[in-house]
Amino acid sequence: MDIDIDFATAADLEPMADLLAELFTLESDFRPARDKQVRGLRLILEQPQIGRLFVLRSGGAVVGMANALITVSTAEGRPVLLLEDVIINAAHRGRRLGRRLVEHVLAWAAGAGMSRVTLLADRNNAPALAYYERLGFAPSAMTVWRKNLA
Repeated sequence: MDIDIDFATAADLEPMADLLAELFTLESDFRPARDKQVRGLRLILEQPQIGRLFVLRSGGAVVGMANALITVSTAEGRPVLLLEDVIINAAHRGRRLGRRLVEHVLAWAAGAGMSRVTLLADRNNAPALAYYERLGFAPSAMTVWRKNLA
């Protein structure tokens, strides 16, 4: 199996939007809206200082992605990462590709001097929560709150 993990390019926007549509049907907080997803992906792609998009390719086709948003933690006094939108296409799951993708992002973050990676996962998605625990993530005492502005 020919697997490659790299930063996304503009040519990857449409397949990443397909992956986000798949992801957002699994998450209770979000609904697919292709124009919004492409717009958000393009913003990150064009401004690497706010984050990096990673794609996993199998045989040259994008079959997985991760969104790594960069912020600064005053608690850590250093840059930290918010990991979102981790998904492997359903037809390619069960091959440890997600693990390879997340470990690649974690290695990149460590190499970039980040001291922590926080991720968001749907609290009702037991398989995803167990998966992240196997990767060494642990629940936080913090809880996510949200207020939509637009």
